[in-house]
Amino acid sequence: MEHETLFRRARKAIPGGVNSPVRAFNAVGGTPIFVEKGKGAKIRTADGRILTDYCCSWGAMILGHAHPAVSRAVAARAKLGTTFGIATPDEVAFAERLCALVPGLERVRAVNSGTEAVMTAIRLARGVTGRDMVLKFDGCYHGHSDAMLVKSGSGILTMGASSSAGVTPGAVADTLVAPYNDIEAVEMAFRRHGDAIAAVIVEPVAGNMGLVPPARGFLKSLRSITSRHGALLVCDEVINGFRFGFSSYSALYGGITPDLITLGKVIGGGLPLAAVGGKAKWMKLLAPEGPVYQAGTLSGNPLAVAAGLATLDALEREQPYARMADLGSSLAVGMSTIAAEHGLPVTCQSFNGVFTPFCTDQPVTCLEDAKTCDTSLYVKLFHGLLDRGIYIAPSQFECNFISAAHTVGDIDAFLSAFEAVCRS
Repeated sequence: MEHETLFRRARKAIPGGVNSPVRAFNAVGGTPIFVEKGKGAKIRTADGRILTDYCCSWGAMILGHAHPAVSRAVAARAKLGTTFGIATPDEVAFAERLCALVPGLERVRAVNSGTEAVMTAIRLARGVTGRDMVLKFDGCYHGHSDAMLVKSGSGILTMGASSSAGVTPGAVADTLVAPYNDIEAVEMAFRRHGDAIAAVIVEPVAGNMGLVPPARGFLKSLRSITSRHGALLVCDEVINGFRFGFSSYSALYGGITPDLITLGKVIGGGLPLAAVGGKAKWMKLLAPEGPVYQAGTLSGNPLAVAAGLATLDALEREQPYARMADLGSSLAVGMSTIAAEHGLPVTCQSFNGVFTPFCTDQPVTCLEDAKTCDTSLYVKLFHGLLDRGIYIAPSQFECNFISAAHTVGDIDAFLSAFEAVCRS
């Protein structure tokens, strides 16, 4: 079926024709694609095109689409019942597995989305400290709960807004914002409001203004500052967790143990599943053990937990991280080299198989750097690659992902298509 026909139908039944804004292609123009199925690194669109997928459900599909072990696990679990609203043995096994794999994760609560995980972490931090304020970073996206829609990245940045209609001034009055990678701004915020700040929340590797790694010492300084002032450090690893290695980024590369951590995407194996966890002395304050309320009928859903456990098993068994990192490095170097040869300002930043081609000739270290990108050039690159069978994120300010299913041949094809776009 033609995408134009599907989009016309969708717009009559779904706001904007999509169930998540960035899918609408507003940032790049044109009619959004509709996908019927996927296998490995490939997706098949509704009009029959085969595309190599570098969006990978925004990082969730680390093993590629329809991985046999994950598909078998979900199918087997579905035969036994899809939800009960009652605890299941697999929920226990899943929580135990996460606690064993992530240092500092002593207790964990399953939820259905990254937004829920962050919302719970912020409420818990306020309950622990008795304080109201939360410090976040400009351009970091932590889901669409009201307090976090202040100078967010991702879809909000694509829309050209710093917040959202429908969010009251009161809802965001206790949210402070500092530039990412600017530790002096954090110090200043604590000098002014230290006794009122409940938590600092950070994406260890920012992923919603494009891929932006932390500056050397940035995360350790956040750990030191929050500990000194009695605030909690919350690492939002909904994207980061199990994406760069077989644990959290905080543990593998950051050299820190946060008080609370949020996980999502990879741990759900493609189904709606996320988690919030941390030190037992904080987590025990969640209901029903403590006074901080959180609940969800579908939390720890049997199908999602089955997919998550199968994904973790496959990652441990296959250990694809080094190969994904090599492919990502080859792609990033190739893109930057080709762009330079054609005189185009494109700098591809990458880390362990995650990459963003920034349409600027300068390194991007914060949101203000990202905003200097030539978004019209990105539009040309996006559609040029799409026309040549390559699907990347339909926004300059997002990450792209290499999965365990991508091959050297896929990277070569990407670079050939990119060179053709640069020549056009």
